[in-house]
Amino acid sequence: VIMLFSSITFIYYFLPILLLIYFIVPSKYKNLVLLIFSLLFYFLGEPKYIIVLLLSCVLNYIFSKLIDKKHSKLILVIACIYNILQLLIFKYTDFFIDNINNVVGTNIPLMYIVMPIGISFFTFQALGYVIDVYNKKHKPAKSLLDFMTYVCLFPQLIAGPIVRYSDVNEELVDRTCSYNKFSEGIKRFIIGLSKKVLLANILGEFIKDLVEVTVLSSWLKPIAFTLQIYFDFSGYSDMAIGLGLMFGFRFKENFNYPLIASSITDFWRRWHISLSSFFKDYVYIPLGGNRVNKLKWIRNIFIVWFLTGFWHGASW
Repeated sequence: VIMLFSSITFIYYFLPILLLIYFIVPSKYKNLVLLIFSLLFYFLGEPKYIIVLLLSCVLNYIFSKLIDKKHSKLILVIACIYNILQLLIFKYTDFFIDNINNVVGTNIPLMYIVMPIGISFFTFQALGYVIDVYNKKHKPAKSLLDFMTYVCLFPQLIAGPIVRYSDVNEELVDRTCSYNKFSEGIKRFIIGLSKKVLLANILGEFIKDLVEVTVLSSWLKPIAFTLQIYFDFSGYSDMAIGLGLMFGFRFKENFNYPLIASSITDFWRRWHISLSSFFKDYVYIPLGGNRVNKLKWIRNIFIVWFLTGFWHGASW
């Protein structure tokens, strides 16, 4: 069972115990404490697949060290294949089999692979990290402990935002935990918790109760569903940002009032910013962005939107 940030177990037991130990231990042990509790947090929700997370950390750390030493494009390609293949196997195997069966008429049995929690997030973080090392945007992590702390950091491990290594690399080595930052973190966590519990959960119950199909319910359902998705996801991002602040990390914003966007482009810039910026920096711009002819520009947009949809779920 996933330990949600809004659960009694997390708020009354896990978080207070972690905070107590975290602020008692000397600075040099803080990353170790965070890593142990982050792995415990993941293990409680996904005991079978914690090995996938650990293997991803170790291999990507090795890849980054080799890339930094040899600047080998081959190692980068191997790292990219490993990360993308890992995501494809766990998230899309049955989707591919089902489509092959439907198109070709075969009867290949589904494998019913259970997807590891947060695999989309920690795979993208590791992938972006390795690519940035190759592009010399930053040096590899000084130690495996620092890198694992970055990838496994529980506030953003299962629901984002996707945190770039370059945004937290200095804080991983040396960060300050002040009263102001901690109080700001508590405030932000409460805002996110309120969005989740008081708005998203209530809207979810409201949608379930709209059983009868009428003109009014046909309007209310999509409006309520839109608001539920927004408050649920942005609430989790707020809680992640708040938790990060409590431990001395400042994560970038993931939402910027997307529902007041004036266009699709504006919405794209405001909704799930960490994901849209990931695809922009690692797919859209390398393909040429809008600095190409119109046909290629449309192709680039299509590829980015297709991958964004594909990332969100294994269904057409």
